[in-house]
Amino acid sequence: MLCLGIETSCDETGVALVRDGRLVGEKLATQIDVHAVFGGVVPEIASREHLKVLPVLYRSLMEEHGLKAADIDRIAVARGPGLLGSLLVGVNFAKALALASGVKVLGVNHLWAHLLSPGLEVELEFPSLGLLVSGGHTHIYRIDSPVSFELLGRTLDDAAGEAFDKTAKLLNFPYPGGKLVDELGQKEDFDKKMFPVPYVNNDNLDFSFSGLKTCVANFVNKHPELKLPGMKLREDESPETASMRNRMLSSFNYTVGETLKVKVERALERNKNMKSLIVAGGVAANSVVRRVMARSVQRFSIPLVLPSMSLCTDNAAMIAYAGDCLAQKGFYHDLGFEAIPRGRVVPLDWSCD
Repeated sequence: MLCLGIETSCDETGVALVRDGRLVGEKLATQIDVHAVFGGVVPEIASREHLKVLPVLYRSLMEEHGLKAADIDRIAVARGPGLLGSLLVGVNFAKALALASGVKVLGVNHLWAHLLSPGLEVELEFPSLGLLVSGGHTHIYRIDSPVSFELLGRTLDDAAGEAFDKTAKLLNFPYPGGKLVDELGQKEDFDKKMFPVPYVNNDNLDFSFSGLKTCVANFVNKHPELKLPGMKLREDESPETASMRNRMLSSFNYTVGETLKVKVERALERNKNMKSLIVAGGVAANSVVRRVMARSVQRFSIPLVLPSMSLCTDNAAMIAYAGDCLAQKGFYHDLGFEAIPRGRVVPLDWSCD
């Protein structure tokens, strides 16, 4: 089974080939430099960039491996959730390719693909608990198979990744700033009392990071000297200012990690006999999140499954792998399936061979 994956859900354009669960090759084009000028993703620009580079990436990938469209067994495309305009570029490209080649097409849930992505590197065991931590989502799932996900908890307002992005923007960090928040936070010890651990004094598995964003904003407003001038770290900056900023970021990282820890451990206590904890998404690259989750699984004597750094960000390899898993079960879509923007549930509307 050779599956082509197409990813255009936000600001990364990707194509990849997976054969029987193993990556054959991939191409990825980032738009970071394009959006950095605006301090975040501009949806209209993202759509135009996808439209410009997707056909080029596809041709380059196929030529590199000496393949034609007729050699593909299934076309998988991220159908959502994501930016609607961006999704439509990938979905329409996939449909056109399917129509021209006669190859069946399959719309993939972008969130599920993130959690399945470690399967490209290790064998996944089920049932497992899945924690998806990204810019737009913070979800906990019970995963019984590659085609069976039960949502146990979700973000009620802002996701963890949004809190990272907002913190970076408040400090005038260059976009994307989440990596710098992590790196600078490692230079100082955290203060447990600096920020309250949000939305944990309850009995559910949901998340809320809007309050943490407000606390960070209030702290920065009280200490405006922490903001970077011109989006660059100054060599002549006072050691006291740098230390205070790094301590704030360390405390912020700690608070996010503690929030995730409380809810994940609560979920593991309620869902016995999990074979592993899978943590995926852009924030899964954060060093504190990875360390905290590693300690959490020790309590339950299960392994922590993490994707490599390259698989944490949006990529087509995970779409191709998820498509391969679904195709092995005989699933496909007719050409009438829709792109699903963020905020709507991706329907399970497959057909089956």
